[in-house]
Formats: sequence, structure tokens, C-alpha cells
Amino acid sequence: MSGEDGASTLVRVAGLRTVFGSRVIHDGLDLDVRRGEILGVVGESGSGKSVLLNTILGLKRPDAGTITVLGHDVLDPDRQADIERRIGVMFQQGALFSALSVQENVEAPFLEHARLPMNFVHSMAALKIKLVGLPDQVGAQMPAELSGGMRKRAGIARAIALDPELLFLDEPTSGLDPIGADALDGLVRDLRDALGLTVFMITHDLDTLYTICDRVAVLADRRVIALAPLAEVQNSQHPWIKAYFQGPRGRAVRERH
Repeated sequence: MSGEDGASTLVRVAGLRTVFGSRVIHDGLDLDVRRGEILGVVGESGSGKSVLLNTILGLKRPDAGTITVLGHDVLDPDRQADIERRIGVMFQQGALFSALSVQENVEAPFLEHARLPMNFVHSMAALKIKLVGLPDQVGAQMPAELSGGMRKRAGIARAIALDPELLFLDEPTSGLDPIGADALDGLVRDLRDALGLTVFMITHDLDTLYTICDRVAVLADRRVIALAPLAEVQNSQHPWIKAYFQGPRGRAVRERH
């Protein structure tokens, strides 16, 4: 990637094919993620949303196709360390290290990727914890002592520890009550605006799509069948999109927004 397009496209997936045994998960999947956007990725169970995330992160090697992240082939061993420093990831439920305190969890990326004085690491981790809306005393607590929403916020604090350009979120509002989910949506939007993040977010939450997503990518038929602002996607005549957005629940959410 080069020029204006390369500068504005932080992730590009082209012709992705993913196979597990005899099962084809993705076939000819294309996707781009633009700088500064919040992209919501939706699809039915088994459509390969998390597999796509893991492949973009370089955790799974594609069977065909190419993936570039921040202008580099994600599988280039000479670029992997640089890519890892420039992205943040929150897997489902926060995926915190259970044996470490919240403060130690947020400090972990500093210790892995940077050589900095420990007093600076302590203060930066405390700042990130505050930035995601957690009280100062949470830093000393263990993940098991936190509510689901607090664990997710702590997971985001760890994900943004190194001021990444790209933030990947896997079902961030899953398991939260509507008030907690709405608050987390607001946090993601505020962090995007304040830190200049680009966000790739797997979600099934219709309210999230309507509230904070700039574009929506729909996975079905082993590929991305729609990639556009929600106003365009929701009017698609594809059977899965119609069922998802135009069914009773989809209509109720649409009316609220």
C-alpha cells in the first residue's frame, strides 16, 4: 500500500481463504478498515468472525490471500514486533491474567515491548486505568474481584497501554446489562475521539451498531457480503441481513435510534 489509499487504510484483507479440515470458513473474503473509523463486524454464529480477527492479528495463517496491517504483511517476521506495539487487543471478557492485579495487567505490555523506568510504567498504567473510567483503587484488585463491566474496562486499559493506532475488540458488550453496554459503547467512542484510534469491533449488539459504528461489515456465505454505513447495510435484501436488521428486535432497536 502506498500514497493516499495506503495512509487511510490501516487493515486490508484480500482474497482470504480459511479452512479447518474439510470445512471452509472464509473463501475470497475482502475487507478494509479505514483510519479513524469504528468498524462493527457482525455475522451469524459460525461465520468466522473471531477466526477473521485471529487471522488479522497473525495468530492464524491464512490458507490463501493476503493481510496487511499498518502497511505491512502481518506474517512478515521482521515487522511483527512493530505491528504488535502499534495495536491493542481486548478478547472476550477482557482476558486478563488472573494471577496479576489490574495494575500489573496494564503494566504487562510496557514490560513486554518497552524498556522504561518502572516508576514511569507504574504512573502510565495508573493513567490508563483512570482513562477507562475505573477508580484508582481498582489497580490493586485482582480480576476475579471485579464485575464483568469492570473487567472489560480493565481489558481495554491494557489494550491501550502503549497508545496503539488500532484497537481490536471482541464482543465488548457481551454479557453486560443495557446500562453497562451503553456506558461501554460511550467509552469506546470517547477513546476513539480522544486518542485518534481506529477500532475493529466484533459485536452482535444492535444498539452498538446504531450508536457508535461508522461502518458495518457483515460476514455470511464465507465472505464479507456488505461493508458500508449502517443506513445502507440494513436495507440489504440478503436473507441473513433482513432477518437480523428487519426482524422484530432489529425494528425495535431501529425505532429507538
